[in-house]
Amino acid sequence: MTDDPHLIFTPDDDRYHQLSDDPYETETNWWSFNIPERKIACWLHTPYYPNRKTVTWRIFVWDDQGIEPGRLAYYKKVEEAPMPDAPDLRDITFPQGGYSLKMLEPGMQYHLAYEDKERGFALDFTHTGVHPPHRFQPGEPPFMQTPHYDQLGHVVGTMTLRGEKIAIDGVGVRDRTWGPRGGPYQTSRKKHADDSQRVKHPGGPLWRQIERERGRGRIDYIYGHSLDFQTGFLGFVRMQDADAKGWAPMNVGWLLKDGVFGEIDKTGSRMLNFRDPVAGWNSHMLVDLTDTTGRRLEAEGQSVSRMSEGGYGLNQLMRWEMDGKIGWGEDQDVWVGDHFARMLNALRTTR
Repeated sequence: MTDDPHLIFTPDDDRYHQLSDDPYETETNWWSFNIPERKIACWLHTPYYPNRKTVTWRIFVWDDQGIEPGRLAYYKKVEEAPMPDAPDLRDITFPQGGYSLKMLEPGMQYHLAYEDKERGFALDFTHTGVHPPHRFQPGEPPFMQTPHYDQLGHVVGTMTLRGEKIAIDGVGVRDRTWGPRGGPYQTSRKKHADDSQRVKHPGGPLWRQIERERGRGRIDYIYGHSLDFQTGFLGFVRMQDADAKGWAPMNVGWLLKDGVFGEIDKTGSRMLNFRDPVAGWNSHMLVDLTDTTGRRLEAEGQSVSRMSEGGYGLNQLMRWEMDGKIGWGEDQDVWVGDHFARMLNALRTTR
């Protein structure tokens, strides 16, 4: 999707990188896949803090039976576990019972495995890239300077859940990122207009006003791809820049059409979500995309199942209809602090 040599993933990027001595340096690996027929989605996410020599790993699986960590199909998190010296991300088992990760083909194929015998849970799958890992152009939120790679993959293997072995054969996405995170980097350093200068009546429900407030760290990460890997999209949505009707621009991402990837044109790509009037989450979504060559893709998504970890953000399994095909993917609706609570209160006052 790019010919810029500075944006090309190399075999060295399968390793942990040499970073600065900043105590907030963080390097992650993230894996996501779904089992649509069971309304199941799964995450494995592991930030490594090289200057603290610790790692935090978490695995969670959700379906339509529960949203909070205590009610999820599976949830396990280990924080700040001591990491051995010189860890090799190409062949590693994360400490204190974490999952194993082995690179099979540089940049393209990986095997992951995990087992929790006490809870009758296990994972054993391979992620095979549909395309080489893709780095988005730096300078656009959320990657102002931090390197970040995404890759669509075909995920095949098994999940054992409550003692039942379930086949995995479908859409997955992985990403990698490294750079300072947390501490002074957790909040925006931008200066924003005070409340008296904010839009008070944007022309829609009150929660549209709250969605559009700047400086709150809001962003949506959405993707959806057909099971033949010929059609789909992935992108980041700037909710703060939505218009009065709720259409928000997508600033970076890809469009996949007839098996060919293209960079989205941020001047012609947007998303509109419709929130559940009681819970406040995105229940229904429209996406209108154009790439830099002029190709267009329209997609309509419905939320199938969802989870929220510690009240920060909401992850949803999404069923997409696009170009006459059914696709699957996610909506990661990210907020901070009291943003979602205020949105819920606004919904209650307008019902």
